Amino acid sequence: MHPRVAIAATGPASADAGLAAAAAGGNAVDAAIAAMVSAMTTEPGIVSAAGGAYVSVWPAGGDPEVIDGNVEMPGRGQDPARFGAGLREVTTSYGGGLTLYAGHGSVATPGAFAALGTAHDRHGRAPWWEVLAPSITAARTGYAIGGAAASYLAITGDSVFGWDEHTRPLVRGADGAVVVAGQLATNPDLADTLEQIATQGARSLYTGDLAARIAADSEERGGLITAADLAAYRAVVRTPLRLALGEWDLALNPPPSIGGPMLAIMLRELAAGGWDWLRIIEIQRQVLSYRHQVHDLSTDLEEDGYALLESVDLNGLASLPTSSSTAHVSAVDSDGTVCAITASSGYGSGATVPGTGLMLNNCLGEPELNRLGLHALAPGTRLASNMSPTVARSPSGAALAIGSPGADRITTALMQVLGRHCLEGMPMDQAIEAPRVHVRILDDGTPRVDLEDDEGISAAVGALGLPSFSHGPRSMFFGGVGAARLLPDGTVDATGDPRREAATRVSS
Repeated sequence: MHPRVAIAATGPASADAGLAAAAAGGNAVDAAIAAMVSAMTTEPGIVSAAGGAYVSVWPAGGDPEVIDGNVEMPGRGQDPARFGAGLREVTTSYGGGLTLYAGHGSVATPGAFAALGTAHDRHGRAPWWEVLAPSITAARTGYAIGGAAASYLAITGDSVFGWDEHTRPLVRGADGAVVVAGQLATNPDLADTLEQIATQGARSLYTGDLAARIAADSEERGGLITAADLAAYRAVVRTPLRLALGEWDLALNPPPSIGGPMLAIMLRELAAGGWDWLRIIEIQRQVLSYRHQVHDLSTDLEEDGYALLESVDLNGLASLPTSSSTAHVSAVDSDGTVCAITASSGYGSGATVPGTGLMLNNCLGEPELNRLGLHALAPGTRLASNMSPTVARSPSGAALAIGSPGADRITTALMQVLGRHCLEGMPMDQAIEAPRVHVRILDDGTPRVDLEDDEGISAAVGALGLPSFSHGPRSMFFGGVGAARLLPDGTVDATGDPRREAATRVSS
């Protein structure tokens, strides 16, 4: 008998793909992978198969692990003259104003499918083909553009996604206008690509003719990715950080990720003093200021990540100096396996590899992840990441998979949702819907408080005398937390975030 599966996904197509994988004999891992590949297929601009991903799994009866498929700095064997080139500067109104870099020079070596394939090999039950089948069908026969993709493309459809002739058909209708929510779209080239990956395995994206196409397109159009970069890429299985939060045992994304350590420290400090907006803003300010000064300029994120955790363990938060588009899926099954996957393509490079349907990431062009300088890292170095897919268990037998998209708002969104649920006992749906705050550290190192409309938050910001920017009552800027739970009585459920189009499903 197959386990029941609950999924918190990015939209109806993603959630239904997860259900289909469960119906094919899959567990939470199969469902989460299927849902994420569907998001990569049906949400152009939000996330793509040619980005990075982390897969957090806590198998029933086993130990938790994080499968690191984050993007890497490319350029093995590349002409040094190409570094620093191939970039298009783009200014958008997203998030209150953002400057980023698109073009082939912004594209990092993708790792998402390496992580998804490794997760399936280690923990999946359903056939790999069945896990990808819903996305192949959607890409070939058509899918409805979701609300989140439509909202993002309304802002970036011209500036980021309008320059490449191979991308325009994927984000525009027959009339030439940028697609809107509910409009039917297809990507037959991506259907062919996914069929090849389904029959030949995830490594075919790194060593076969797909890899050759990616490398050739990069060479022709000013990028850095070489065949050697793709062939050398491997997903890395890592031991997660562990954190006790109330009765919960949390397993978090470890270094070299930035997101997991920052989230762990924020939650520790929150647990030490209780819920108070003044404290929450101050915790965020201190932790994110430290990140801005140290982690964002780190040349060894793994060493600096563990050094940060050790310092706070010994001396508390007072020891700290003061001064990308993503998608998330959570799944749990009634056998007790939980899986959280966060994937990112940055804000999108605007480029698509001809004949493959693969829209490329712009992770080298995200200023907040490349403060050492664009193209400054050595080829093969994993980039910084805010992604924080988290899995957890409690002594009651409950289990949880949770995470969020939202660039540097990922950690602050999860801090507030986990704090409300695990420490304050707030029901998960209320914890996700409640208003959020995020301390943004500006380029000059000064803080600005981004907030959703709430009297308590506004009063705290006023008392602290900090500049602020309101995003209204509920904004996509603050992420899209998705949670799937196994309850102590053995039932499963899932909760999505009204800030983004979300969908939840529970298999029968």
